[in-house]
Amino acid sequence: MRLLKEYQIQLQYQIYLNNYLDYLLTCVKKLGFMNSLEANIRENSTKGQLNAIRNDGNVPAIIYGGKDQNQKISISKKLLKILIEKENFLSSIINLKVDGKSQNVLPREVKYHILSDEPTHVDFLRVLPGVKIKIEVPVNFINHEKSPGLKRGGVLNIVRRKVELRCPSEKIPENLTIDLDGVDIGESFKISYVKLDPEVVPTIQGRDFVIATLAAPTVMKEPEKPAEAEAAEGEEGAEGSDGATAAADGDKPAADTTKGEKKDSDDKKAAEKKPVEEKKK
Repeated sequence: MRLLKEYQIQLQYQIYLNNYLDYLLTCVKKLGFMNSLEANIRENSTKGQLNAIRNDGNVPAIIYGGKDQNQKISISKKLLKILIEKENFLSSIINLKVDGKSQNVLPREVKYHILSDEPTHVDFLRVLPGVKIKIEVPVNFINHEKSPGLKRGGVLNIVRRKVELRCPSEKIPENLTIDLDGVDIGESFKISYVKLDPEVVPTIQGRDFVIATLAAPTVMKEPEKPAEAEAAEGEEGAEGSDGATAAADGDKPAADTTKGEKKDSDDKKAAEKKPVEEKKK
């Protein structure tokens, strides 16, 4: 009976583990296809028709570039917002399936509603092999915890969060990575620090511009005093308080002497007045 219970527990654990692995696999598959969108061709162009598309939960868009004609499409607003939340949305190639046909496009502009901040229109550029384009790529910093400069209170001053590059559409880098491992206060990162493909070049030419610097903290921390110095200060404070007490005690007799002298002078004056009064009598 005991063996049967142990077998049932192991079986349940195996079932749970298999379900969990299936769940992880599904998540990985979703992430792998996160940069793909389904699109439908639209023929409408009037303001009323476009508003009707938006009310149905879709966003009007257009595909342009290359020798083919521009295509008017509509895409799901929910799926579009998931992609927009990515930092590098405007520099990521998206696989767009229009009526079953796949094509790679690059988001170039997203228009938003002035009040609700919801996406209202998207422009997509066709990605053609060999065609060079200008694109802004985000800068990514890694290994913050391994930087001795940051550990000592240094501040990472980011001059450029994005760098504009000119590159073939099939060689667009996902981001520019800067490693902070071993970086100390006073060091800077220039565009020459980043390793780029020979066909990928920055649009700013003629100078090695700065991307970020590791600056000293604006408020320096006061160094902690050693225990010996604190003990010495404590002894000096104690001596000072003893001296003040002694001085106070030493002043008291002087005050009493002054009072005694004043009393004697008063007695003399009284003795001098008595003979004068007797003469009058």
